[in-house]
Amino acid sequence: MPAVGGNTLSALPKDETDQKATLANADTGMSREWKAFWRNPLAVAGVVILGFLILFSWLGPVVYHASALNTSLSNIVQAPSSSHLLGTDALGRDNLARLMLGGQISLIVGFAAAIAGVFIGVVYGLISAQFGSWTDTVLMRIVDITLAIPAIYILLLLDAVLKPNVYVMIFIIAITSWQPIARIVRSEVLSLKTREFVEAARAAGAGWLRIMFRHFLPNAMGSIIVYTTFSVGGGILTLAGLSFLGLGLPPPAPNWGQAISDGIQYEFQNAWWLIYPPGLLIVAAELAVNFLGDAFNQAFDPRLQGRGGA
Repeated sequence: MPAVGGNTLSALPKDETDQKATLANADTGMSREWKAFWRNPLAVAGVVILGFLILFSWLGPVVYHASALNTSLSNIVQAPSSSHLLGTDALGRDNLARLMLGGQISLIVGFAAAIAGVFIGVVYGLISAQFGSWTDTVLMRIVDITLAIPAIYILLLLDAVLKPNVYVMIFIIAITSWQPIARIVRSEVLSLKTREFVEAARAAGAGWLRIMFRHFLPNAMGSIIVYTTFSVGGGILTLAGLSFLGLGLPPPAPNWGQAISDGIQYEFQNAWWLIYPPGLLIVAAELAVNFLGDAFNQAFDPRLQGRGGA
């Protein structure tokens, strides 16, 4: 009979005790890392900037009632005024309202593409490392082949074959961005496969799915969060780049890259309100996600802990 009132872990089998202790340490470590994240000035700056962009894009249209889609040929390329705070574009549409609506599309595509790409890469990397042998070899050679092809060619090909819309753009960006995180997760899992707590889980009868999602995935979560954060910025930039080339979402759907592409035609007419505001919004979005990515990296990487909050 196990003793009552003493150290309750002494009544458990050694393997189970080790697993519980490991999970308890992981929970404590995760809490410590999140505290380190929120103490980092970069994290605060990133959250503030990203929060502003979200409020600007979704709450802005509630407060600012101008239409982003209605055209007015009598108000073509008008400078900022009391009726149009950021002027109008080449079709007389309110520029500020279009930037707000374009922010919704840009942020949705950026976040959704990052999450989709990371999901594909994480599952791919887990399977490759878990099964090893020829499965790992074949899957990693596929990654090598796709990385050897310049992403711009794949983007242009998919954009030409598929009819662009928000869902297609999310798919196109995700399908060209999952490979690095697949390699990262594979590397993390390979380093964990021979650890004592994994061997204990196997000895206790845990299946490969339980080991993958109970032990491998939580231990790789730091790297996944960091990569996801940076991927959001990559998705926003990719959409902006394709739109600038005229290969993004079709009109009248606005986004920040399309706004710059339309406005650059009026550069020599000093129509600054068509060029600089969308550019500044893209820069702000990139700064926000990069600040957050650096803060996450400093919080989750033991070698960098203590640098950001000092």
